Amino acid sequence: MNDDNCCCPKFNPEPWEDKEIKWENKLFTQDYIHSFLHIPLNFGQVMIRMMKKIEASDVKSEDMIVITDECSLWGTNVFINVTGDVENGKMTTISGTFLTKVFEGPYKDMGRWIQEMKQYVEAQGKTITKQYYYYTTCPKCAKKYGKNYVVLISKID
Repeated sequence: MNDDNCCCPKFNPEPWEDKEIKWENKLFTQDYIHSFLHIPLNFGQVMIRMMKKIEASDVKSEDMIVITDECSLWGTNVFINVTGDVENGKMTTISGTFLTKVFEGPYKDMGRWIQEMKQYVEAQGKTITKQYYYYTTCPKCAKKYGKNYVVLISKID
């Protein structure tokens, strides 16, 4: 499944493209990444810390999803889905109905992607109540695979 030089599985966009999904108390462990104007400063360190705790607790999900909420210019919450409680980890659940859309390209296009997602949701007659960003692979693996996919996950009312 993984290339020998990649830590992330190759992403299949099809299950996420223009979908409506429902999560009912989907279990995540949560941490915080410091940012400067939405540019993450310690993403790698936080991911290493989170993965060590997940692996030590033996609760790694086969379909690992890493999402952020970009809650401010100076930081973001990061969530990784798990199959059980993470020892010494902050646990949370996420519930709701969500519309998803897959984007591919450099992160500098994020502003355009957000506008496209807003238009997509409005075209469905819905309103976004919370936005999550699913980074499907780390930068090293995205470069190796030749695709940088990001899924916007919009909670709707």
